[in-house]
Amino acid sequence: MAKNKSSGFKGQYGYQKKKDIESRSCIRFRCSLTNTILDVLRQRPSWVEAKEDGEWDFYWCDVAWLRENFDHTYMDEHVRICHFRNHYELTRKNLMVKNLKRYRKLLEREAGRMEAAKFDFYPSTFELPFEYHLFVEEFKRNPGSTWIMKPVARSQGKGIFLFRKLKDIMDWKKDGNRFEDQKDEIQVESYVAQRYIENPYLIGGRKFDLRVYVLVTSYTPLKAWLYRDGFARFSNTRFSLSSIDDNYVHLTNVAIQKTAPDYDPEKGCKWQMQQLRRYLIAKHGADIVEILFRDMDAIFVRSLQSVQKVIINDKHCFELYGYDILLDEQLKPWLIEVNASPSLTASSLEDYDLKCRLLEDTLHVVDMEGRLSGKEKQVGGFDLMWNDGPVYTDDSDYRTNTHLGCMNDRNKQLKQLFKCSPGQKKL
Repeated sequence: MAKNKSSGFKGQYGYQKKKDIESRSCIRFRCSLTNTILDVLRQRPSWVEAKEDGEWDFYWCDVAWLRENFDHTYMDEHVRICHFRNHYELTRKNLMVKNLKRYRKLLEREAGRMEAAKFDFYPSTFELPFEYHLFVEEFKRNPGSTWIMKPVARSQGKGIFLFRKLKDIMDWKKDGNRFEDQKDEIQVESYVAQRYIENPYLIGGRKFDLRVYVLVTSYTPLKAWLYRDGFARFSNTRFSLSSIDDNYVHLTNVAIQKTAPDYDPEKGCKWQMQQLRRYLIAKHGADIVEILFRDMDAIFVRSLQSVQKVIINDKHCFELYGYDILLDEQLKPWLIEVNASPSLTASSLEDYDLKCRLLEDTLHVVDMEGRLSGKEKQVGGFDLMWNDGPVYTDDSDYRTNTHLGCMNDRNKQLKQLFKCSPGQKKL
């Protein structure tokens, strides 16, 4: 069980001894959210909701609780929690780029430039205020190009804007974001200035990005799973660079698009990943699309490797990341950002069903019930893509074990996986 030390416990000798997980009559959970994940947890067989101040076995917490309580909470061996302690090394925009740059330099020293060049999958990015002068040098080398400013610790498109002139940054600084005077006692909010992808791949004239889900259950060794389902998020307005002030053109966040005057909540602005893959195959052929999806697989693995030695590994922790990938017109994938708390609020019935499947399978992989052998390559819609090294299929051509955008045969797979488990409720 888990309990805050401040609630009266005086050291490990006062705790109830760990019971064998298979003998538990129920698994007690807590949840900080009130959306899809809470529905999934409440519907899970033999799981019961713990009281607010009671002991729990599993906690789907928010990052604020993690920051304030993780170091003050005793956790028995079987307890699981949905974030790593310093998850922000990958999920804060500035730290993600810092770690990618650091790891790329390490690879260049140890493996050569060709290996380091494989990290050319994120746009040129600078943290402001700290790299302001480096940014200005790069900006002046590419006159007339478009850049995008993003606050490093906000989400859902808040605080983002595009610009083409340095005077636009000056105007921004005057609006309370003064970062040249480092002696100012006011804490300056950090931003990243990122080269805007001016040639995005368009469908129906509209820009989109991809939301892909990656589940990490360990960093030491690195063990990561890729979910077969995901979706493309479309802008509500046709793409154009003539107006860089229109967020409905340039930002694909659902939180922004649903505020558009002509937004249709029934139609929404998403395609399922399978639909996108079929479209791309029909237009470009299976071989080209296979290369695209393999390139995305490489982005997931290399980004995780860049923080593998930085993240504080803990056997109690797992992380469900939401990756945002943008395709350009050459079908090159670009890593835009990684989310530690990808939205679990559904925008449609189809979206709700997808997220329920995703979360149910996340719980299957985390395996509080102790039903897995540890040798599985697929659990529901998750495929094991890295287990201290690449995971391959049983095919003779050594293709990697990833099926993003392919058929999700999770129901059949789960029935087969758990058919021999005694007492398992029918799926």
